Amino acid sequence: MPKVIYVGSAGSEHTIDAAPGDTVMSAAVRHGVPGIVAECGGNCSCATCHVWVREEFAPLVGPPGEMEEDLLDMGVSERRDTSRLSCQIVVTDELAGLTVDIPPEQP
Repeated sequence: MPKVIYVGSAGSEHTIDAAPGDTVMSAAVRHGVPGIVAECGGNCSCATCHVWVREEFAPLVGPPGEMEEDLLDMGVSERRDTSRLSCQIVVTDELAGLTVDIPPEQP
């Protein structure tokens, strides 16, 4: 199973096994990763699962879709070039070791 590493704003790391086909958000919620609120349950209708994808994984994850772009523009406290909603990142074997940083505050 691919591992996903979540780094909190204070530097704490949570490494979990995520099944291919899971989203980065659903794996985090299932394992109780702090900071991934996921109010909408993964429906791409809030921005409470916002993460910053580490630069080395950005090409593999790809850019946000149109709806995700709108939510990122309106709903995140600090938008970065690698900002993504974790509900829109599907775990694949290629993403093994994916590291994402969790912003200090979710909207």
